[in-house]
Amino acid sequence: RRQARTTPARFDTALGWSDRPGLAWALRILLCAIALGIFAAPFLTIFSGALSTRPSGSSLSFLPHDTTLANLRLAGERGIWDYFTNSLVIAGGGLLLQLVVCTLAAYALARHRFRGQALVLTLFMLTMMLPEEVIAIPLSLVLGHVPVVGLDLKGTVWGVILPLGAWGFSVMLLTEFMKDIPDEIEEAARLDGVGELRMLWQVVLPLCKPALGVAGVLGFIMIWDQYLLPLIAAKDPTDYTVTVALSILRTDPEVGSGIVLAGAVIALVPSLVVYLLLQRSLVTGIAAGATKG
Repeated sequence: RRQARTTPARFDTALGWSDRPGLAWALRILLCAIALGIFAAPFLTIFSGALSTRPSGSSLSFLPHDTTLANLRLAGERGIWDYFTNSLVIAGGGLLLQLVVCTLAAYALARHRFRGQALVLTLFMLTMMLPEEVIAIPLSLVLGHVPVVGLDLKGTVWGVILPLGAWGFSVMLLTEFMKDIPDEIEEAARLDGVGELRMLWQVVLPLCKPALGVAGVLGFIMIWDQYLLPLIAAKDPTDYTVTVALSILRTDPEVGSGIVLAGAVIALVPSLVVYLLLQRSLVTGIAAGATKG
C-alpha cells in the first residue's frame, strides 16, 4: 500500500495548484502566461517606445527599434525633471501628512468611545464617494482664499499637500486593524503609566505595521497619480506635477511620441520602486485583512 503524502506539495494552494505535470497544470501555466502578457504588454510598449528613435503610434512593439537615449534627454530639456521634483516633494510631504492624520484619526475611532463616532466614520466614507470633478470648483475657491486665515495657497506645494492630508480609505483600514488589538495589552500598558501618545507610538503602531504598509503604498500611488488637484492648485506651468506635464507634452505638436513615452517611463519609476520595496508589507497587510475574524 502506497504511503499517503503527509507534507504539502511545493505549489499546493487553495485552488488546487500542483507541481505534477498534467492537463490542469498546463492549463494553469497557460492562463498565467496570458494574464502576464495582458498586464505586461503596456509596460513593454512604453519602455520600447521610450528607447526607440521613431516609435510608431499605430502599432505595438515590445522591442525598441534603433535603440537610443535621446528621448530621455529631450524630455529633460522640456523640463520633465523639474516636474518630477515637484511630484516627489508633493508625494513625500502629502504621504507623511496623510499617514500622521489618518493614524491619529483611526486611533481615536478604534480605541476610544465618544458621541457621534459613527457619524465621523460615515463622513470619512462619504469623502471616498465624491468624485474629484464634483469638488474641483469649491476646492479651487477654498485654495484661493482659505477661510479664517485668508491665505492664498495656489501656486504652492501646500495647495496640493493639505487637501491630501486625510484619506477615508486609510482611516477605515487603520481603524479596523486597531480595533483587533486586545484590550488586555492596552490595559497592561496603562497600568505602567503609559500616556496616549506613547501608547500609540510604542504599543499600537508596532502591531499595525501590515496596515501601515498597505496605507503607505496605496497612499503614495494615489498622491503620485493626482491630476486634477495639481492642475487647479497651480498658478503657473512651473507648478505642475509630472502627471500634468505629460498631458501638456502630449498636446504639443513639436513633441514626438517618443519624448512623451520617455516622460511616462520617468513618471512610472517611483511608483514601481515604492511597490517593490514595500511589496511584502502590502501582501502581508492585505492577507491579514482578508483573514480577520
